[in-house]
Amino acid sequence: MGEDLRSRRAVIAGVGASGLALAITACGGGTDTATSAGGATESSAPQSSAAQSSAAPQGGSALATTADIPVGGGTIFKDQKIVVTQPTSGEFKAFSAVCTHSGCAVGSVADGQIVCPCHGSKFNIADGAVTNGPADKPLPEQQIKVDGDQITLA
Repeated sequence: MGEDLRSRRAVIAGVGASGLALAITACGGGTDTATSAGGATESSAPQSSAAQSSAAPQGGSALATTADIPVGGGTIFKDQKIVVTQPTSGEFKAFSAVCTHSGCAVGSVADGQIVCPCHGSKFNIADGAVTNGPADKPLPEQQIKVDGDQITLA
């Protein structure tokens, strides 16, 4: 009977671990497809192997062209954990794509705001300031360089 009880425990533990893995995968959310509806896009831009090995954005990495960033909106670069916005025509800004409330990745840019899907925090595309909580700190600004029509990490 003792061996039978251990077998049942092993099965239950295995099912529990599988369920947890499934839940974590489901909560990761999102795909790497780009959308342009509502002034927001999401991208998984190619990056060098050096950039792939680091969670921090790497200087000189090509992100996008200026045409890829909608005026009054922005584009989220999931791999680089950065969101690039164009508040007004020809003005480009970049911010961390990690919400300052609980560390979730922001999910969209719409109506002049960067939106976190986890708890509804919203940030202004011009300066990263909180426009709707529960976040109480702005998104940290990131450095980019615009050279002609190319946007790169500074």
